[in-house]
Amino acid sequence: MKIGILTGGGDVPGLNPAMQAAVLRLIANGHEMLGIRRGWAGLLTLNPDDPASLQNNTLPLTSLVVRTIDRTGGTFLHTSRTNPAKVSAKSAPKFLPLEASGDYTPHVLNVLKKLQIDALIAIGGEDTLSYAVRLHEEGFPVVAIPKTMDNDVKGTDYCIGFSTAITRSVEFINNLRTCSGSHERITIVELFGRKSGETSLIAAHLTGIDRCLIGEVPFDPDKVAKLIVQDKNKNPSRYAMITISEGSAPQGGSLMESGEADAYGHKKLGGVGQWLGDYIKSATGEDIIYQNLAYLMRSGAPDALDQMVARNYGSLAADCLINGNYGNMVGLREGRYMLVPFSEVKGGARPVDVDALYDVEQYKPRVKNALGKPMFLY
Repeated sequence: MKIGILTGGGDVPGLNPAMQAAVLRLIANGHEMLGIRRGWAGLLTLNPDDPASLQNNTLPLTSLVVRTIDRTGGTFLHTSRTNPAKVSAKSAPKFLPLEASGDYTPHVLNVLKKLQIDALIAIGGEDTLSYAVRLHEEGFPVVAIPKTMDNDVKGTDYCIGFSTAITRSVEFINNLRTCSGSHERITIVELFGRKSGETSLIAAHLTGIDRCLIGEVPFDPDKVAKLIVQDKNKNPSRYAMITISEGSAPQGGSLMESGEADAYGHKKLGGVGQWLGDYIKSATGEDIIYQNLAYLMRSGAPDALDQMVARNYGSLAADCLINGNYGNMVGLREGRYMLVPFSEVKGGARPVDVDALYDVEQYKPRVKNALGKPMFLY
C-alpha cells in the first residue's frame, strides 16, 4: 500500500518519534510512505495537477528521511489548525470553485485518490481526530494516534506530549520559587489547557503549590485573593503561588479569548492569569509575578515517557494498517496499549474528575484515593 501520515493542531514533543516508528515499521513490511505537510491543510490546499503544489504539500518518506527526526521535538512535517469540512471563503483554495457550505471533503478525497494513497495515519488531538473520523465515515481507511499536552482525548488514558508538558511545568514552577521568595510576591503561573484543567491540576499536585485553578470550576476572585494572601502570610519565605489553566474563568465571567475563531471554532486563549493578578493586586495591594508558560510547555525534545509511548503508538498504528484494522485510534487504558474504535473518540474533550481530584472550596488538588485511577489520574 501507499500510506500517508500527517500531524495536526498544536505541536508537542513526541510527534517525530511516533512518525519515525510508524514509517520504519511500514517500510519494513513493503509499504510506501508519503508525508503530508501541515496537517489537513496539506490535503486541502494541494492541487494534484500542479507539480509545485505537490512538492510543497507532500514529502516522500524513506528510512533515511526519518533517520534522525526522533531526536527533536515538534513535527518535521509541520502542522496547522485546519478543518477541511469548515473552510472560510478567504481560506478556500483559489484553484477550486467556492464551496458555499465550506465543506471541501470531496476535494480531499479526490486528492487522496490522485495521490494513490490507500490509507492514512492521522496524529492529533480532539479537533484533528474529529476530521479523521469524518474521513473514516466517508469510507476512507484511517488510523489515529492521540496527541495533546492537555491529555483530554476521549478513549485513552494518555496522549503524546502530556508527560513532557508536565515535566516542563514542574521545573519552571519550582524555579520561579526563587524569584517569588526573593521579592516576597504572589506568583501566578498560567498553563495551557483549553477544555481540561489537567495540566494545572497535575503540575500543582506535583509541586505542592498553594492554590490551583482549573477550567472545570469557575473561581471566585475575591475568595482566591483572600486565600492566597493567607498562604503568603503563613509562609516563612513570604511568598505564595497559584497555577491557573488558560481555560479558567471567574464566576459569572467568560473565557479570556482574543482574535478570530479557527476552523474548529476556537479563539486564542490566554491572559486569565494576568487578569487575576491585576485583580489580586487591586484588592489586596500585594505585588504580583505573572508568568504564562505557554509554548515553553511544548518546546524541546520529549522526555523518556513521551519517547516510549510515542514509539509504541507509531508501531501500533502501523500494525493496524498492516492488519486492516481501520477506524481505530491507538491508546492506553489501565497501563495497557489497546485499539479504541472511532465511535469512542467522538463527543468532545474529556474533563478532569473534579469530585475525585479537586477541592472546589479551597482551590487545591485533592486526590482522595489513587487506587484504580490511571497513572496520570485525570
